[in-house]
Amino acid sequence: MKILIVEDDPLIVRTLDELLEAEGYDVTACGRQDDATQLLNAEGFDLALLDVTLAQGNGFAVCAAARQAHPDMLVIFLTASDDEYSTVAGLDMGAVDYIAKPFRARELLSRIRAAMRKRQGSDLVLSAGSLQLNPSTATVTKNGAEIVLSALEYRLLLYFLQNQNRLVTRENLRDAIWDTAGEYVSDNSINVYIRRLRERIEDDPANPTVIVTVRGLGYRIGTGR
Repeated sequence: MKILIVEDDPLIVRTLDELLEAEGYDVTACGRQDDATQLLNAEGFDLALLDVTLAQGNGFAVCAAARQAHPDMLVIFLTASDDEYSTVAGLDMGAVDYIAKPFRARELLSRIRAAMRKRQGSDLVLSAGSLQLNPSTATVTKNGAEIVLSALEYRLLLYFLQNQNRLVTRENLRDAIWDTAGEYVSDNSINVYIRRLRERIEDDPANPTVIVTVRGLGYRIGTGR
């Protein structure tokens, strides 16, 4: 698997290069938009890890170039920017994930493997009953009608649907959604976020069938019926 890193911080590049090569990936790195565009036009990559802010150019432009050169290539944004606009903009451009710095090595590798599993599947759409999430377009529909979610709600739902066959604990959610930014979120806050998501996707939020509470343990994905 060939990975392109577009990042202008030498320390981050070295860390990512060592981490990914130790996992058996073939890694190429550059720190400028024009260099990345040339590489994309000259070589084939399976996945690109893009920083949004570069010394020359930006990751959004590199993502657009990647989409033109290799429409099926996976893109994950790595950035210190945690504002909702940047997250949504990256997902709207076709990125499969968005990870805020600082991130943990274990989580990054897990996200890469999850992205590859989605690409290798014959159907990229994740579903629970009549609820469907299409990672390639970052859209969510229920009974065919689109549901507009905030960036945080989208990431929560994506994580749940990617882990349909396992119990999802609050600690899992902290690791995947918040701890990458060094932010601690209380159980009560997580409950509030889950309640807001349920209000968007459930037929009856008081009796959820998509995100089901496992008392004292966490959550699981239900049938959505």
